[in-house]
Amino acid sequence: MIHLLLVIIYISFISLGLPDGLLGSAWPSMYGPLNVPVSYAGILSMLISGGTVVSALLCERLVKRLGTGLVTAISVAMTAVALFGFSASTEFWQLCLWSIPYGLGAGSVDAALNNFVALHYKSRHMSWLHCFWGVGCSVGPYAMAFFLTRGMGWNYGYFSIFALQIVLTIILFLSLPLWKKKAAESGNASQEADAKPIGLKNTVKIRGVKEVMITFLCYCSLEQTAGLWAVSYIVLEKGLDAEVAAKWGALFYLGITAGRFFAGFISDKLGDKNMVRLGIGIITAGIVMIFLPFGMICTLIGLLTVGIGCAPIYPCLIHATPNNFGKDASQAVIGVQMASAYVGTTLMPTIFGWIAEGVGIGIFPIFLSVILVLMLVLSERLNVIVRKVKK
Repeated sequence: MIHLLLVIIYISFISLGLPDGLLGSAWPSMYGPLNVPVSYAGILSMLISGGTVVSALLCERLVKRLGTGLVTAISVAMTAVALFGFSASTEFWQLCLWSIPYGLGAGSVDAALNNFVALHYKSRHMSWLHCFWGVGCSVGPYAMAFFLTRGMGWNYGYFSIFALQIVLTIILFLSLPLWKKKAAESGNASQEADAKPIGLKNTVKIRGVKEVMITFLCYCSLEQTAGLWAVSYIVLEKGLDAEVAAKWGALFYLGITAGRFFAGFISDKLGDKNMVRLGIGIITAGIVMIFLPFGMICTLIGLLTVGIGCAPIYPCLIHATPNNFGKDASQAVIGVQMASAYVGTTLMPTIFGWIAEGVGIGIFPIFLSVILVLMLVLSERLNVIVRKVKK
């Protein structure tokens, strides 16, 4: 039965990724009929991101009151309702309204699931689960494209993902006894019951939390900036044709997804700390290849290499949380980690856009390098703090 729970968690991670790519793939077909500027996609993105930050910070209290299984089921249900709202919307203000439960549902399920897996399963499962999240991120846009190319409209694309989320919601509610059984067998049931919530203020005061928050912010800043601006860089700076570059832009995400699959086979042996170091080293090699003036092939391989390097960092940092800060504090710490990640995801690509507009897109690899160095310094400082605390 416990293996069945793991299957459900894997499906949940696919579901977590399904809505993430919908707005980007549908917006070119949405803003015209909605009679709004193309830039209004940023408003929806900010509303959704704001909701994820708030719900990630509230997740500890929710999990201790309701349990991970119920929080996950309710969060997926909220996301499903929001997707239905998107599918039925005919005005931009309606999309803004539905963006609120969209973000609130996503943040809670992300923080709750990640903590549950970090507490109850080995590092390899965290890598593979985040690989499955990448599968969901890829499937969502393909589902949207299926309906758009058949002239059925973006509303049907959102409705199709809503239908999948409803099915998962039913499965999650039926599986609630499995979540409780797994927590009890692992001896961590108190994580979701009697223990008093630590709270945001006290969580940030824990030694090493500030360092890990900035590390997460740096990682997600690097990932999102690379994912959003890599194609523009190879078109404007390297001179590749825009249509061809768009196809090669998927290399970065392919590197992340494939990298997480293969990372699962070695993460238990190397350990979370060394996997993060390995990832940073591979990213460094990829950025160097982007820098080198050896032609387009070198740049594209460098982009793929950066994606492979990104693969183990996020899941291994999360999986290390109970070991770094203790099982009782892990849910609270993962909540602030997720919030920091969302802040980096939301703000840093925009900041790079402003810088690139003034300085030039050629600063792209330099910008990534600065973030990478900061991430390395903070992650190593975290390791030093954890060693001192455990002595």
